[in-house]
Amino acid sequence: MVHNVTWPTWKELQNNTILVVVSSVLISLVIFLMDYIFGITGEADSLWKGLIGFIYGTF
Repeated sequence: MVHNVTWPTWKELQNNTILVVVSSVLISLVIFLMDYIFGITGEADSLWKGLIGFIYGTF
């Protein structure tokens, strides 16, 4: 098994690392925006209640 392993080159490793970092930042921003838009803040007296807070407030 030791002889069948191929290690990435330094350039491939850098490219893959950049791809992972950028993807992680984009996914975390999407999750943050979804939490902000839908109003999932965890605070009961928050001024912005989002879409969920608006729906719960009307019923």
